[in-house]
Amino acid sequence: MNLAFSTSFCPASGDRAFIKIKPSSLNLDATRKMAFRKKFPCSATIATDMSRVSEFDIENKKHDLLRAVQDTQRGLVTTADQRSLIEETLVSLEGYNMGAPIDLVKLDGTWRLQYTSAPDVLVLLESSARLPFLQVGQIFQKFECRNQSNGGIIRNVVQWSVPTLLEEQEGATLLVSAKFDVVSVRNIYLQFEEISVQNIKISEELQALIAPALLPRTFLSLQILQFIRTFKAQIPVRNPANPGRRSVGGLYYLSYLDSNMLLGRAVGGGGVFVFTKAQPLDL
Repeated sequence: MNLAFSTSFCPASGDRAFIKIKPSSLNLDATRKMAFRKKFPCSATIATDMSRVSEFDIENKKHDLLRAVQDTQRGLVTTADQRSLIEETLVSLEGYNMGAPIDLVKLDGTWRLQYTSAPDVLVLLESSARLPFLQVGQIFQKFECRNQSNGGIIRNVVQWSVPTLLEEQEGATLLVSAKFDVVSVRNIYLQFEEISVQNIKISEELQALIAPALLPRTFLSLQILQFIRTFKAQIPVRNPANPGRRSVGGLYYLSYLDSNMLLGRAVGGGGVFVFTKAQPLDL
């Protein structure tokens, strides 16, 4: 039977004897911790308070960033002062995550675009603002990497519509799919695979034109409706310099990531991205 303490009988200087109790090795660490706590009684409390302060600061920075971008129409309408403030807030928030490796479990899921300075996305938003026959709805990035150790799949999702022909905002989905690999602590490399158009939802007006509700719907009209609803156009992405090879893709720096916010920078001047976590997206 193992005892917590060992004893030894030692003669005293007088007629009596005393029992000298020695802490065994099992309790040595506990004894040291108790001594440390007695010597520094506030250290644990200070560490906890500092952690709480840090979390409070991060939430404030995130709130400041979302407030700074909320009137920019996802980056389409910004002034020089706004862009300066947004960049300053971005850099401040990125400092909290600097040097930490990418957490693929947190990254997995659907993220909604709140702001970007990427020219290729801004062109799309500007076209929607100027052209009466094009509507651009929500834009997402969907990462599929929960059970992966060094990469996964990323899908850029743009919901769009043509007024009177398709449903408002979500009439169709443009999908750009890519594989990605984690190449450094915070960088992922994208290799684009395919562009597709899918999830077409025609408007009630167009449905009535194809298959009028007051007339008997013929087999042909029902087949046309079914074809439109299930239509999916897929175009593989190729390297223009070598059509036999896949596109070379690009480098994407994930500058900040937590459970509800993702910040990214396209390496090489491709712009910044601000995302917030969204509900799962079925594609």
